Amino acid sequence: MTTGLSENVKRYRRTAGLSQEGLAEAADLSLSTVRKVEQGGHVTMDTLAALARALGVPTSALFASEAPESVLGPQDEANRRHLAELRRALMPPVGLSAPLSEPAEAGDPATIRQGVQDGHVLYQADRYTSVARKLPELLRSSEAAVSALEGEERQHAMTARAHALLLAGKYLTQVRQYDMAYYALAEAIRLARETGQTQLAATGVVGLGWLLLRQDRFDESEQLAAQTAADVEPRMSGATPAQLAIWGELWLRVAAAARRNNRPEEAAEARRMAAVAGSALEREHTDFPAHWSAFGPVTAEAKAVEDLALVGDARGVLRRADDGPLSSKAVRSYGRLSTNNWGRHRLDVAHAHVLLGSHQDAMDELVNLRQTADTWLTHQPMARRVMADILRKRKRTLTEEMRSMATHLGVAG
Repeated sequence: MTTGLSENVKRYRRTAGLSQEGLAEAADLSLSTVRKVEQGGHVTMDTLAALARALGVPTSALFASEAPESVLGPQDEANRRHLAELRRALMPPVGLSAPLSEPAEAGDPATIRQGVQDGHVLYQADRYTSVARKLPELLRSSEAAVSALEGEERQHAMTARAHALLLAGKYLTQVRQYDMAYYALAEAIRLARETGQTQLAATGVVGLGWLLLRQDRFDESEQLAAQTAADVEPRMSGATPAQLAIWGELWLRVAAAARRNNRPEEAAEARRMAAVAGSALEREHTDFPAHWSAFGPVTAEAKAVEDLALVGDARGVLRRADDGPLSSKAVRSYGRLSTNNWGRHRLDVAHAHVLLGSHQDAMDELVNLRQTADTWLTHQPMARRVMADILRKRKRTLTEEMRSMATHLGVAG
């Protein structure tokens, strides 16, 4: 953690008239944790959120701008090599004349969009290597098409390129290549707006809101999603399912950012709006490419349970985790969560089990996810955190299953 952040915590504590002991009690943290924070030690986002709640300030108020610590390691170098071709296709060098793009044949817009659809199927199946291999050609051929075509055909090519960029942005956010993801999403939104594709642009904003959340840019994520939700608010009587789904997803972004930023009232109102959209849909909606992910009453409920996880209400998470729209009995009426949202929800359940000392129940959740979404699981920091907590808190000898999972997730024992 930066010294600036630790100084901010100390300054707000003193302004609130609290000792370190008082802050620890108010935040439901140990005194040693508060001391570590103020000494500049490593701290999780959950801990910062708890401190912000106790101090009555937005979580973002505790952040500081300083030179980052070096994080370069073998995995960073490997990722640079693995994504070199995609980086060249997405972000070619720019000189005084034209970008130095590699020569490519202009693709047919319909063929490009079919390629994007095929790539999205691969993404949903967690076949990330296949997506990474497919994207460079889609990006190059769509760029060449925009340059080569004119009139209405060029408009179709621009829309097809926006779709290719959205897929790139979604994939790159998932694998935590944030700068590249931002470039792809921003360019997709620009092209969609330029061609009058408001729904497509709003889809890009949903993705950008997710990216900003992952970068802890809570204020910006909330403001962007709220403004866009106001811009595209549908008439309930005549709204298409895709319009309702995207509007509801935007409110989910508002709620997630506000909750993480210690703005509970704003988060609750945004959750209410998302629930309105989910109720209007009646069941989970998926209709790619009109809507790029799944949304409905089950997703809205799962994200409400996520709020309980964020404030450490483990019993609340377990009480609602398999109830109502999230229950197995409700599948016929409401549909299922998307694979990724189901995985995130079950990681919240696993974390709740760890907090309550039920290590084997937490392991059962991780094992189930490894069986159904193995590749996705290895990209989830929450999975590593749950495993690290199990290793740290378990008093008895680790089982072979626990040792195997720790190795799989790259968590040191």
